[in-house]
Amino acid sequence: MSKSITCSVIFQGQSLNYGEGIGNISELKKLTRDDGNFYSLATRQALAYDIRRLGEEIFGWNLQTVDKSKGTIQFKNEYTIKDSIEMDLFGYMKTAKKGDDDKGGSTIRSAVARLSNAISLEPYKSDMDFLSNKGLADRIGEHPNLANSEQHLSYYTYTITINLDEVGIDGEVVLGNEEKAKRVNQLLDILKILNRNIRGRQENLSPLFIVGGIYDIANPFFLGRIGLEVNKGKFNIKTSPIKDALDVTILDCNVKDNTSIGLVSGIFGNEEEIHNLVEEVQGVEGFFKGLKERVNVYYGV
Repeated sequence: MSKSITCSVIFQGQSLNYGEGIGNISELKKLTRDDGNFYSLATRQALAYDIRRLGEEIFGWNLQTVDKSKGTIQFKNEYTIKDSIEMDLFGYMKTAKKGDDDKGGSTIRSAVARLSNAISLEPYKSDMDFLSNKGLADRIGEHPNLANSEQHLSYYTYTITINLDEVGIDGEVVLGNEEKAKRVNQLLDILKILNRNIRGRQENLSPLFIVGGIYDIANPFFLGRIGLEVNKGKFNIKTSPIKDALDVTILDCNVKDNTSIGLVSGIFGNEEEIHNLVEEVQGVEGFFKGLKERVNVYYGV
């Protein structure tokens, strides 16, 4: 039977993704909800960018696999998933022009690892940062340039789903189970210490809370079920939506029986309530260690 990982994460970050801006105002990427609030986000493309960056920095992922020889920036034909973990996990599209020996068209590999956007769990309330380059201007006796930048410190949530059966398989290319397990475990290690470089800052995107496991179907069970509420000056994780997700049963898959939780102690006000959600609640390091062990068991390595 097929197996997939899905995990939903809560982390804390500040001003993670900017859009085009207007004049000298840098605007955060935001969504509007019918509750009248704006919620900032870091797009799935931004998260994937930093996963790739850390994959190269830590594990030596080969990112030198693209060019513009066909008029658009895309992956080179000579590279396959055997050469590129990035292409294996996040997919690709290669196009070909019609010619004497080529019918044209495109070759597409769908992403095996699918990310959602990271959405803030606290509404944006129009905080702004006033900026200038006064230090540089003073050196040459000039007036400084001025700018404004939207700021938002918040908890965020995102979800990742990884189809374990499709890792390392692409047409005639079939990798060994040891290599498949290595690639998935490297991705999990990156998620554990994920960070983002933006505007002179390095933001820590590693989980403060993570819920998930390995299931018989590829489905983001906890996407849209993660929320926060304030009680006595502390943030609590809303447990009722998570309980409803844990109660789901489909085919032979009981979500609760296959789910673990990782939690950084001392952050959220209802830790005792969180510990009652599932049988296995531990630190974030223990969560990833257990998940990697189950990946190895599934691939038989």
